[in-house]
Amino acid sequence: MAIGERIKYIRNLKNFTQKYLGQLIGFPEKTADIRIAQYESGTRTPKADITKELAKALEVSPLALDVPDIDSELGLMHTLFALEDIYGLQAEEKDGETKLSFSNASVLRAVKTWAEQSVKLKAGEITKEEYDEWRYNYPKYDTDSEYVKLPSDDLNNAMLEAFEDKLKNQ
Repeated sequence: MAIGERIKYIRNLKNFTQKYLGQLIGFPEKTADIRIAQYESGTRTPKADITKELAKALEVSPLALDVPDIDSELGLMHTLFALEDIYGLQAEEKDGETKLSFSNASVLRAVKTWAEQSVKLKAGEITKEEYDEWRYNYPKYDTDSEYVKLPSDDLNNAMLEAFEDKLKNQ
């Protein structure tokens, strides 16, 4: 989720208008809503000092607004929080273990397919190279995915031409 989408999401959670949020961070009343709308739509990106002011006004960490850097643990955590907001990621304790799960059905299907590939790797049914090829080309080799159910453009065009020819010959 981009920074503008995060600003909008959290602003709506707080029941703030764009104008109110803009005024909270010091924009003039005349342009406060316009500036926030520009950030939320992505036509402008707030500079670091504005992001800090927005975070302060929204009572969140600036990391909750920024596009997370997953190369750090804090960035990863804020990525997981965003996934909770967007895809229903849930963290739970079960039988003394911490587990992550998704409530979004299509994401859950995709994660289950990933788990199946991981199990195959651990069982020696596929090599690390095959596993990596599957991951880095996803969803190309995922025969269970909804993403690969559509015919290719070439096949689709050939089918359309055949159908058009059939209609002409009737």
